[in-house]
Amino acid sequence: MQEIVRRSYTFWYYIPSLPAATIFMLIFMGLTGLHSWKLFTTKTWFCIAFTLGGLFEIIGYIGRAIAHSNTTTMGPYILTNVFVLLAPTLFAASIYMTLGRLIRRVGAEHLSVIRVSRLTKTFVWGDVLSFVVQGNSSSLSVLGYDQWAKVAVISGLAIQLVSFTIFWISALMFERRIRREPTPESLLPGIPWKKSLYMLYAVSALIMIRSIFRIIEYVLGNSGYPLQHEWTLYIFDSVPMAIVMIIYFTWYPSDIKAKTDLEGSMPLAYVYSEV
Repeated sequence: MQEIVRRSYTFWYYIPSLPAATIFMLIFMGLTGLHSWKLFTTKTWFCIAFTLGGLFEIIGYIGRAIAHSNTTTMGPYILTNVFVLLAPTLFAASIYMTLGRLIRRVGAEHLSVIRVSRLTKTFVWGDVLSFVVQGNSSSLSVLGYDQWAKVAVISGLAIQLVSFTIFWISALMFERRIRREPTPESLLPGIPWKKSLYMLYAVSALIMIRSIFRIIEYVLGNSGYPLQHEWTLYIFDSVPMAIVMIIYFTWYPSDIKAKTDLEGSMPLAYVYSEV
């Protein structure tokens, strides 16, 4: 009975900081606005998922701001947990698609570790699986299955971590091969494939660090240090994801668009054309 009463109000083990939530809400609003502008001006439609990830971050921190004065209400708790948790999976979808288009753009399909026709599908479907598994955790929590919700989140994060590890290795091996056997297209000055690869390494590493932190957070549970101290979320999740958006925007992959991009195909249809 005591456990039931405890669960009725202990959504937070601290009062969420309103200034911190507001600052990051504004940061992600600004970054998402920049990404939206870049998306539509360059017509790089496969980056739609990335921009949606920024929108998820905004919603998550709005929920966190609301929770400052509503720590016993389930709505803001679910809002911030779900949207902040899932935003990186949307970032990941565009990141995975970037590598596939980069390989095609430099005409180096034969140098890819995984067949290019399967490359994007493999990683994006893994990302979808991670999204669905983590997303179901909220419904399990609402129904009272906290232990299963915890397992769902950890499983989803583990899938994301494994996917990024394999993705990282695939990108590294591709870079090694194309440096040994450069294609004519890779020598053209207008295709910044090296910068694009470095950008992918950076954003992937940041999301991997964030995933490791989140796995530790959920493994330790409510009595663990991360869930008892708010600063850990901002240092190991909020800040890295903001940096991911800054890096991706700075080296936006608009120069590696496929032919269908250049011809102006329909945005959503194109995003899922390879998946």
